[in-house]
Amino acid sequence: MKIKDITEMDPEKIETQYYNVGFQASNLARGIEIIREMKKQKATIFLTFTSNMVASGLRGIFTELCKRKFVDCIITAGGSIDHDLIRCKIPYEMGDFVMDDTKLHKSGTNRIGNILVPNKAYEYLEEFIQPVFEELYQEGKITSPSKLIRKIGEKTDESSFLHWCTKNKIPVFCPGITDSAIGLQTYFFKQKRKDFGVDVTKDMNELAGFSLNAEKTGGIILGGGISKHHAIGVNLLRGGFDHAVYITTASPWDGSLSGARTNEGISWGKIKERANHITVDSDATIAFPLIMSSFLKQ
Repeated sequence: MKIKDITEMDPEKIETQYYNVGFQASNLARGIEIIREMKKQKATIFLTFTSNMVASGLRGIFTELCKRKFVDCIITAGGSIDHDLIRCKIPYEMGDFVMDDTKLHKSGTNRIGNILVPNKAYEYLEEFIQPVFEELYQEGKITSPSKLIRKIGEKTDESSFLHWCTKNKIPVFCPGITDSAIGLQTYFFKQKRKDFGVDVTKDMNELAGFSLNAEKTGGIILGGGISKHHAIGVNLLRGGFDHAVYITTASPWDGSLSGARTNEGISWGKIKERANHITVDSDATIAFPLIMSSFLKQ
């Protein structure tokens, strides 16, 4: 069975029905309320997510948000770029969380939780990305992650969130671009073009500008890691986010950034003391479609 992208949900009145349920249902409803306030105040919206989410059906929601220009910039990890361009051509399959992984390995199948990715996906990625590197090399030898991503978006189809980001001029920042299959491909490319490089510092001014030039900022932060930290870190420059919604399954008790709640961000000045903020403790594949359903129906 093939993985399907979620493009729309049709539950009625999620916000009002969930608000008084308690536990995480109430936090989910509060998240909807805060995102609605971001849009009402015309805040500059940062959307961040981890690579595994693009391997899942959430890719469809990311694509729809970019198509509708719902967000102003995206910060994500390198694997998100891998999965988005691959899934334009190679379908992923549904598996299970408990499988014979030795058998999968021998058959050329890779497992992400209960999602199965064939080796041919990465063969396609290599065929796709090497000519892209050559184009960028001819344009200047040293490129930035955002320019590389825009170039990819020019060549992907309408199922791709990168396609719509390129078309609608929504920048995609990827500070950890080398931690991906594309990163591995840069190693191969540099064997023949030794002066080729991807300079992550080239994107710093543009990213900082989204924070410093905004009257209000809002963060929709799915999961954690480098994507989350870059978003809250750059908002430190302006005294913090005005609005923030975190969705995470990570625990705060080990001091991890991924598990840190919005209130911890206040102590750093990454979220304003008087900000509207909430942490929803949930798998994003469950919570995010519910949160976005009322917005995507409009």
